[in-house]
Amino acid sequence: MSPGYFHVMRIPLLRGRFFSEQDSPSNPNVAIISETLAQRYFANQDPIGKQMRFGFPPNGNVSREVVGVVGDVRDVALSQKPGPVMYVPFVQAPLYGGEVVVRTSLSASSAAAAIRQAVHSIDKDLPVTDVGSFKDTLGQSVSRERFRTFLLGSFSAIALVLAAVGIFGVISYSASQRTREIGIRMALGAQRRDVLHLILGQGAKLALLGLSIGIVLALLLTRFIASLLFSISATDPLTFGAVAIVLLGVAVTACYIPARRAMRVDPMVALRCQ
Repeated sequence: MSPGYFHVMRIPLLRGRFFSEQDSPSNPNVAIISETLAQRYFANQDPIGKQMRFGFPPNGNVSREVVGVVGDVRDVALSQKPGPVMYVPFVQAPLYGGEVVVRTSLSASSAAAAIRQAVHSIDKDLPVTDVGSFKDTLGQSVSRERFRTFLLGSFSAIALVLAAVGIFGVISYSASQRTREIGIRMALGAQRRDVLHLILGQGAKLALLGLSIGIVLALLLTRFIASLLFSISATDPLTFGAVAIVLLGVAVTACYIPARRAMRVDPMVALRCQ
């Protein structure tokens, strides 16, 4: 890693320091470790100043001093928890190849051309391959998960619409069956808002009952979708609360139209209804 790598990738420094130009081959070998590695091998102690060995060629047997601890990075997959990582200066452990990370305001094509020009100015025979933006690379890594999410979201939206239509149909039919009852209530002095509260209350009770059963079943079945989630628990209370509010809102809205229709019933017409 070069000294500016962590700044470009915006990996936070939790303890110690970043690499500097003084970390050259002639100076003591150093390393920076990730938070997961620090917690796993240096629990309840300060890892700064500890000695570690970098188990990878070309100098795997060299002991290195830990000079910093940085935040974890999901460099394999977003759905996979970060593992222990050790970073070493490139000049102290050079390899036959590497990756260059550039943060720029230029377009992807302009940045790629500038990178190739800079590399070829050093060695015209040095190949530059797999040039792409971080956004595109990230999008490709989550394309499968994004497609699954799209399918689940589409099916969920269809289910929500079907549920709203079903609730609307049930409440409308129930209200039509109670036309005579509503007429009697209004003839005895019930106000329109009382009829509105009656129909909405009936729908809200059914919605709350179904919502309670649905939440219990969802909590029991969340383990089947846990592998599709990352950075969030399968039983996240905020998500469950938001979904419950949305479903309850849809149910109340579906009940409101039949309730408005019922409150406009003419008592005399309703009393003659068989």
